[in-house]
Amino acid sequence: MNNIVAIVGRPNVGKSTLFNRLVEQRLAIVEESSGVTRDRHYGTSFWNGKEFSVIDTGGYVVGSDDVFEEEIRKQVDIAMDEADVILFIVDVSDGVHPIDDDVADILRRQKKPVFLVANKVDNAFKSYEKSEFYSLGLGEIYAVSAINGSGTGDLLDDVVKGFNDEFESIYPEDIPKLAVVGRPNVGKSSLINSLMEQERNIVTNIAGTTRDTLYTRYNSFGFDFLLVDTAGIRKKSKVKENVEFYSTIRSIRAIESSDVILLMIDAELGFESQDLAIFQIAQRNHKGIVIVVNKWDLIEKNTHSTKLYKKKIYEKISPFTDVPIIFTSVTNKQRLLKTLALANEVQKRRNNKISTSKLNEFLLNEIEKYPPPAHKGKYIRIKYVMQLPTLAYPAFILFCNLPQYIRPTYKRFIENKLREEFDFTGIPIEVFFRQK
Repeated sequence: MNNIVAIVGRPNVGKSTLFNRLVEQRLAIVEESSGVTRDRHYGTSFWNGKEFSVIDTGGYVVGSDDVFEEEIRKQVDIAMDEADVILFIVDVSDGVHPIDDDVADILRRQKKPVFLVANKVDNAFKSYEKSEFYSLGLGEIYAVSAINGSGTGDLLDDVVKGFNDEFESIYPEDIPKLAVVGRPNVGKSSLINSLMEQERNIVTNIAGTTRDTLYTRYNSFGFDFLLVDTAGIRKKSKVKENVEFYSTIRSIRAIESSDVILLMIDAELGFESQDLAIFQIAQRNHKGIVIVVNKWDLIEKNTHSTKLYKKKIYEKISPFTDVPIIFTSVTNKQRLLKTLALANEVQKRRNNKISTSKLNEFLLNEIEKYPPPAHKGKYIRIKYVMQLPTLAYPAFILFCNLPQYIRPTYKRFIENKLREEFDFTGIPIEVFFRQK
């Protein structure tokens, strides 16, 4: 059984700073404004020989009419349900806040261990100020400074005492990561919620709701993925807030760390320049790609509409057009499992290893039929082909006498032949020519 720790508290008390400290990475966005963390997201921590998961949550606000704060409150409730231990963070600089009383009232009813953590205790004088939090009725108070780490050791010593020694990570290394990417408000979080059949991620009709990168295990219908929901990537000219800038960086990092991406586009808006930019980021990073045209239920259909729509997309992403395109409606739950099936096929192709004998038998025969054009009277002779075994994506080396004279058009010819014979649909591949 997993050991899970949830970090809760009102806005801007340092929850995300403590989360980053515990997981030893800057996974959560930290900014001096309330409401920055909107969804819960997970990391893994290790202390005293025990490994455990940590959930960061948005600030808990009671009785607010704000749409985001209402959604944040739902996410905190879910996190508390999932957790084995709850860390309730308060700010020693502010003293007891009315919201702290409200949150403490909720936590006193929890049948789980609750650790009251007074944050921002940066000196000995402030450590005396923690005593006023005894009024919350949650027992011992742990004085910490999340920003420099003081006091966190004593806190973790007590947190892990009741944990199981055996721990199964919620992020097994061998599970492929499937990143859901695209411009803001195309339905990325809605797709994951539909697949998980619960409101795992905050969804509103306001663009830019998702700001952090979120991981969700999907293990159903024969599929096993880590679904990665990312903040919508916008053009740089539209990135006005610091928070949105960091979100864009995290989205790009999510692409870089994933295996396959689902590039979601809005059927009504079409494949725009920003979609092409995201596509090219994934292509440059050699990720498997499936293009998902969402909101297809809003498009007036005719018998050729999908063919025409695909043709327009392929014109924009040329020359790499060997990419699957699927038309979905997340709202109507149309073709969602087929989308996962496509992603699963792409992932398998990305891991495809072709034997050297099969490669040489096929490709040297094709090269004999269509040899590379001579350059200044010099003939190029390709003698041997092999796939690089250590890379996470398909890459091939062709050994020849004059690699510097190979033209880009012939390189594309070789790539297309490999695609036709070995089926690399959705996979960017690399072809290198080297001196034998």
